[in-house]
Amino acid sequence: AAANIAEAQPQARIVAILREPASLLRSLHLQFLESYIETEHDLAAALALESERSAGRKIPRYTYWPQTLLYSEHVRYVEQLRRYEQRFTRERMLVLIYDDFRADNEATVRRVLGFLGVDQTVALGTVQANPTVRPRSRGLSELIHAVSVGRGPISHAVKGTVKALTPERMRRRALRATKQRVLYAEPEPADERLMSELRRRYEPEVLALSEYLDRDLVSLWGYDDL
Repeated sequence: AAANIAEAQPQARIVAILREPASLLRSLHLQFLESYIETEHDLAAALALESERSAGRKIPRYTYWPQTLLYSEHVRYVEQLRRYEQRFTRERMLVLIYDDFRADNEATVRRVLGFLGVDQTVALGTVQANPTVRPRSRGLSELIHAVSVGRGPISHAVKGTVKALTPERMRRRALRATKQRVLYAEPEPADERLMSELRRRYEPEVLALSEYLDRDLVSLWGYDDL
């Protein structure tokens, strides 16, 4: 991606926002479940499937980009940042920490505006976007997804009938309401044993990132208590 961006727009400015690795992987897994990319509801089991999936096996049928499911690839922070640094230099990169974004959203957004060279005084509205959820039922979730995309003769016929009888805006609103009320629930508490295991696994990455950014992420993210 870095090479493609540089070819399309050599003067691009790069904004990266990084999250504590264990929390990132848990959130990513839940997002993939919600978007039908992942079908394994247990995070530990999904992580254990990486070797199989890297060989092209056990790929969910709705996954359009299997490499996405190689979870550990998402946490090679320093390697990824250096790849962009080689193309754009550090001066054209702004690396943010998710904790800062959550703690003071407006200040972080205004910092981005300044980095991009646009008006920093514009009024900002705050909204809670992309709340973390979990599917209540795998079967029901897949059924509604199949109908929404018209997969299979029955689903295709149902979708065709619904499209013929209802406006697009109404369909989208109804599907969104169905998902919010029927499909999704609050996520279950994180498996602290697994989270501790992931933090131990990615401690070297956090140490390297702390050195790269010249910031103590070890303390911020609680890696000094492992």
